[in-house]
Amino acid sequence: MTTPREYRGRPVVPGYAEGEVVVVESISFYGDVNVDTGVLVDGRGIAGKILLARRSRGSTVGPYILYALRRKGKAPKAIILTSKSDPVLVAGAVIAGITLVDSVPEDILGFAADGDRIVVREDGGVIVSPSHHKT
Repeated sequence: MTTPREYRGRPVVPGYAEGEVVVVESISFYGDVNVDTGVLVDGRGIAGKILLARRSRGSTVGPYILYALRRKGKAPKAIILTSKSDPVLVAGAVIAGITLVDSVPEDILGFAADGDRIVVREDGGVIVSPSHHKT
């Protein structure tokens, strides 16, 4: 098994979360996620998982979708970005109470893969523990 790696980001909406990661290039909560099921357009579920993306694509409807996902129990536990958060995503994470860390080093995207375990700490620390399928 590969050794876990620790990264440091900026805790925009601080909180602790841990769970399985879903990795996407970018995320728009308006258009990329089914608000009733918490499933991405590609069929992967984000409910109760840690969402890792290079960037977000904002829509003013996004915060309401994140809030609706939270109310329905379909929201991610945390969102991690390698870029800076846009204000729309920040608003959504705040009203939905979802941990948000941004500015994480870009190489996390080459290390983390769907199914890996991630811990997000209040201080912006992100620990990636690769799944047993990696060599």
